Amino acid sequence: MNYEELSKKTVNDLREMAQEHEDIVGASGKTKEELIDIFCEKLGIEKPHTVVVGLDKGKVKAEIRALKKERDQALEAKDGTKLKRTRQKIHRLRHKLRRSLKVTT
Repeated sequence: MNYEELSKKTVNDLREMAQEHEDIVGASGKTKEELIDIFCEKLGIEKPHTVVVGLDKGKVKAEIRALKKERDQALEAKDGTKLKRTRQKIHRLRHKLRRSLKVTT
C-alpha cells in the first residue's frame, strides 16, 4: 500500500482499518489526515513533499507580508479602493505560489 492508495480511501474505510490494528487507539475521533499520518508511521510509508519550482518563495512571501501591512493601513484609513487592490494582489501572489508547487517523493 502506498500514500496515494491511502489518500483515496474514505474516512470510514480508514477507521475500519484502524480497528484491525490493535495499537491504533481512538480512531473514531480522528480526521482523515490524522489517520493517514498514523498509517504512514505504522506501515513505513513515505509521505510526498511539495517544493516550489520556478519562483523565489522567500521573495514572494516577503512581498505578501508587506502587502498585509498595507492592507491593515488601508483598513484603519477606511480606504476601500486601496484595501480591495491589496487584497487582490495578496490573492494573486498566493495563487501563484500554489500553482508553482510540485510534489516530490
